[in-house]
Amino acid sequence: MSKRKFDLRPRWLRHRRLRKRVKGGPERPRLAVFRSVKQIYTQVIDDERGHTLVAASSLEPGLREECAKAGRVGAATLVGTAVAKRAREAGVTRVVLDRGGYKYHGRVRALADAARTEGLDF
Repeated sequence: MSKRKFDLRPRWLRHRRLRKRVKGGPERPRLAVFRSVKQIYTQVIDDERGHTLVAASSLEPGLREECAKAGRVGAATLVGTAVAKRAREAGVTRVVLDRGGYKYHGRVRALADAARTEGLDF
């Protein structure tokens, strides 16, 4: 079996292809999304400096109970709202969406729509 078996999965192929084009800088950092089966995580990253500016996930103590009650799509909406508020507090209003190779529907779309509603522009 090949050492690169994970590189051949469709999500990894989409993610590698996407990351060639999507770069975050100081004026427009990257909003990176990762989702597991039950949780969703997001970060606003300045790729030029290599720093995470803000982050939010469905496992944070402040969001965990609400996310458990809301379901997976509801949790993504709560996390999108939280990361957008934190990004605005940090002075970030424009971002580039890095969907992490996931298709733009379901939880990824709910997170992006919630972040847009809270004032992030992408």
